[in-house]
Order: sequence, then structure tokens, then C-alpha cells
Amino acid sequence: MKRQRRPDPIKAELQAAAARNDFLEAVLDSSYEGIVVVDHDGRVVLINQAYCDFLGRDRHDLIGRHVTDVIENTRLHQVVQTGIAEISVVQRIKGQNILGHRLPIRLDGKTIGAMGQLVFQRTEEIKGLVGQVNLLESRLEYYETQLHDLFGARFTLDNVFGRSEAIREAKKVALKAARGNSTVLILGESGVGKEVFAHAIHRVSQRARGPFVKVNCAAIPEQLLESELFGYEPGAFTGAGKGGKPGRFELAEHGTIFLDEVGDMSPNMQAKLLRALQEKEIERVGGVRPVPVDVRVISATNRDLKTLTTEGAFRNDLYYRLNVVSIVVPPLRERPEDIPEIVGKHLTRVCTELQVPLRRLSTAAMEALQKYNWPGNTRELLNVVERAVNLAETEVISVEDLPPALRTAAGRTGTTPVFQGTLAEATERAERDAIVQVLAAVAGNKVQAARRLGVHRSTLYEKMEKFNITGR
Repeated sequence: MKRQRRPDPIKAELQAAAARNDFLEAVLDSSYEGIVVVDHDGRVVLINQAYCDFLGRDRHDLIGRHVTDVIENTRLHQVVQTGIAEISVVQRIKGQNILGHRLPIRLDGKTIGAMGQLVFQRTEEIKGLVGQVNLLESRLEYYETQLHDLFGARFTLDNVFGRSEAIREAKKVALKAARGNSTVLILGESGVGKEVFAHAIHRVSQRARGPFVKVNCAAIPEQLLESELFGYEPGAFTGAGKGGKPGRFELAEHGTIFLDEVGDMSPNMQAKLLRALQEKEIERVGGVRPVPVDVRVISATNRDLKTLTTEGAFRNDLYYRLNVVSIVVPPLRERPEDIPEIVGKHLTRVCTELQVPLRRLSTAAMEALQKYNWPGNTRELLNVVERAVNLAETEVISVEDLPPALRTAAGRTGTTPVFQGTLAEATERAERDAIVQVLAAVAGNKVQAARRLGVHRSTLYEKMEKFNITGR
């Protein structure tokens, strides 16, 4: 009788292992999501058909190769080393952004490999979803650029022209202030360039990548200023938007908010601003819970806040909160030596914008600019320069190309013809010239112009209509 051969246990085990491997591959291939498995050396041991289809590669060409040779920008081999999972991460493969997971594989407490998984329900959905991700990313980049253009700082200290001792000191303090996170108070008359300093401080600070949001406290009616600064909840008041609205403080998160003309703020708003500074949180109009904010505050005013505190018009505690670091920007009349540099820089810019040959000032015209008192400071000077470029008929700007007030400063009134009209006509001409000059000095801000002229805003509007004055 023939002896029956005993089954080979090794062969049986190999067959069982092969069957288990085929079964595991069948399970992986049944998944709509791309899956790849690497061993402790980072080499591919398993990869399903969905992932192969996405890569456009054959499975047999990928097994056994190091994962970095198979999948670009992969970190699976690093997950093996760290043993730390990376969930819902974006990885760029074949020029596309892919969302996926990287999971360590552990056995007996040791990391023996890692699994990568593309988060998609169907292989054919990959391109569509990737397209959506790429579209959203493109839109995000566009909106970030637009937001930076809208809320970004536009000036640096290089835009502060002049070499006088007073200006050099102001710039030195600004640079030191930019290193920290304390509040800054910029003091100076209207038109000296306080906003330029605020922009510059933000640009060289640690918050430079954040937004720069500016608010003119004098230009916004008191009843609207609170909602403008702190935002409002849905239905907070008649006309409030259904979704509510974030305020300027929230928009300035991780950046800087510039409060211009802070000295014109009402006592009620002063109290609310003080709370925001102390608590580092704001409360929307109609809100019931505070909103924490991470914002640096830079404020500016052309008013004497110290005097206002003694008169009770400005809160003493708010004054000290705002005035941690103060920068005094001197008026132009105190630094006539800066005028030639300011004029030279502005002439180049204006001539380039107007596409005219580069102009220069005659010696007499420059002397006239340096003798003038400049009630509108640098803003008025820039307006005069632009006016002269437009009116000059030659490349040399003469005294005759300057406004009457500056011709007077140059001592050339004798060249002006004797006025032939009535006293009433002379008065009207003087009124018109005064309104035009003040509007130019305050860049067309009618609230400030009315205050400087000592008239009510409605009176200013009536005069502007009477004399056919449109603005600047």
C-alpha cells in the first residue's frame, strides 16, 4: 500500500499568506479613496488601484520603491520616524492640491510603517474636488491681496522728507516705537503728515503682515462711530444688516488700528475706547458677550489733549492710555530748511503723473515758499506745488506761478494790479480765496475747513455754492 504524502506546512503557510495578501489588496481596491502603505524603511508595500489611477502609474512599478520616488511632496516616511499622525493636510501632487491623512501603523507599541489616504469618495471625483480647492485657493489669494491693498500701510519713513533736527528726532522715536506693542500718540497740526508716521510705524513693526485700519473720528457722526469701531449684531438698531457687521477693531485683528483726530471723540465714546484698551476686548452694538481683540492702537490729534484733560473735555485716564509713546511732528513753518527736499520729491512725482517735463523752482519762488507761514503745513505745500506744475508755462516755476498769498510772502505785491472793483467785491474775493486755501490745506475735508474758518458747516456749503467752489 502506497504511503500518503503529508502536507508541507511551509507551503501551506505561504499559500495562506498569499491568500491573505490577495484579500487585503481586494479590500483596498474596493475603496474609492486612494490608499498607500509603507514599511519602516519608507518603501511602498501596498497601494490600491484608486491611488494608482490618480498617479497614472502601474502598481507593479511602485511596490518596493521608496515612497519619495512614488509620491511627490510626501511625508509618509517622516510619519514613520515621528510616529505622529497628520490629519486633513493639503499636499501638492501633480500640480494639484490634495487633501489627505497620514497615519502611523503600530505593532506592540512600535511604529512599523505608515498609511497615506486621499480623502475622496470616488476616484473620478478627485479632479473635480481638486479643481474646487484650487479655485478657492486662488480666490483666497486674490482676496488677501485686495485686503492688503485696502487695509495695508502705504507709507514708510522714507516718505517723511526733511533733514531738520525736529524731523530726525520724530523719525527716531517712530522707529523705537515700532519695536514694541505699546499705544502711540502722534501730535501735530493738521497737514503735517501724522498719518504717514502711523503707516510707517506699522510697516516696520512685528504686525506689518496684519491689516492697517484707519478711522477718522472727526468725520464719522457720533451716533455711528460706536458701530463703526466695534460693529453691531443683527437687529441691533433700525437698518442694521441681518448678518450684523464686524467693526474696525475686529478688522484690524493682529494688525494696527489708526484713530485719527481722536481728540474730537465724545465723552461717551472715550469711555468705550478706554474699556477696549484696558480689557483688550470690544462689545458689538446690541451684543451680549465681549469679543477679544489683538490690536495695536495708534492715535493722532491736532488738539492739545493735555489742556483738554484739565478742562474736563478729555478723559485723563484715556489720555495716559493713549500716550504711552508720543511723537511730535513739527509744523512746516518751524523747519523751512526741509522745504527744498519736500518740493523736489513732490515735483518729480507730479511731473511724472502729469507726463510733463520735469519742473524746477526759481530761486525767488523757493525763497517765497520758505518765507510763507504754511497754515496747512505739508498738505498745503504739496497742493501749491501741484498747482504750480499745472499753471507754469515753462520748465522753471516762477513766483508768478504761485498763489497770491505766497507772492505776498515774496515781497512782490507791487506787480499785482490795483483792484478796480467795489469793497463788497473785494470782500467776496477775499472770502473765496480764504475758503479755497483752507480747503486745499485740509485736503477738501469740509468739517475741518469749517472749524478752521470759524463758521458752521452749512455756512461753508452756502459760500462754496455761491462762489462755485467744488472742493480742493
